[in-house]
Amino acid sequence: MFLGVDGGGTKTAFALVDANGGVLARHEEGSTYHVDIGLPGVAATLQRGVQAVLAAAGVDGGAVRYAFFGLPAYGEDRAAQRALDLIAGAILGPERTLCGNDMVCSWAGSLACMDGISVIAGTGSMAYGEVAGRQARAGGWGELFSDEGSAHWIARAGLALFSRMSDGRAPRGPFYRLVRERLALEDDLDLCGVVYGQLGGDRSRIAQLARLVSEAAGQGDEQARAIFTDAARELADMVDAVRSRLEVDPGQALAVSYTGGLFGEGSLLLAPFERALAASSRPYRLAPPRLAPVLGAALYAARSAGQPLGQAALDRLASRH
Repeated sequence: MFLGVDGGGTKTAFALVDANGGVLARHEEGSTYHVDIGLPGVAATLQRGVQAVLAAAGVDGGAVRYAFFGLPAYGEDRAAQRALDLIAGAILGPERTLCGNDMVCSWAGSLACMDGISVIAGTGSMAYGEVAGRQARAGGWGELFSDEGSAHWIARAGLALFSRMSDGRAPRGPFYRLVRERLALEDDLDLCGVVYGQLGGDRSRIAQLARLVSEAAGQGDEQARAIFTDAARELADMVDAVRSRLEVDPGQALAVSYTGGLFGEGSLLLAPFERALAASSRPYRLAPPRLAPVLGAALYAARSAGQPLGQAALDRLASRH
């Protein structure tokens, strides 16, 4: 059996999958974002989660053929990367363990480990793809100067729009009233107290303000809707960048899929993203994700062990997704 771990800043998912595509057990724990919770916190969360999913399946660690741990920010700090390798390797043994960035889980799940590119648009954003064994990524440099098209980026653009509406640099649409009401602002400048004080500049909490941009767009605020159009273009640019680095034949219609909360039910991002891809000078095939990222992690574990799941197993896995 194969263990997949899809880490994140809010939750971490665990899944055990057998060679026939059966899901033996699943489990969820909290954050494994070492920047926020520290390396000891990551170690505790992973140890607890692996033990829980093994117990749910009624097996011990010896039954796991291989495990893939997809962890947030992995590969973006060499010292932390070495520490994360040691943390994961200590759980089942380094000879049966591989660590990587959680973007790999999203790609492996959405495309079932087939050639193509996956875009992630949640609190942060990035694109990752594999073609003929070649790997490449774009975006995902963090909220301070990247993560374009993410919820944090949309929220930040929304806050900028509110400031322009307040100043008179932009016409006041539904978004202006919505922000004042939902954040209980007595004065427009009270927004500074909310963002820098109450929210403390916290990445995840600020990203939640993207919901106000979405709600205003749904109420007909064209300036709010334009933020989603801009976000879609940014994500499409990431796809193009990854494609270039993968050296894909110009005429090949490359598969593209997606994951993340911004692509969820009622998404205002999916349609403009599809249009942005269609406007590219290079052909793409947009496809809905086949599997959840945590199941993608388990698939990647099987492939890394030299035992990739066959088509019948993939179909069985997808039917229970």
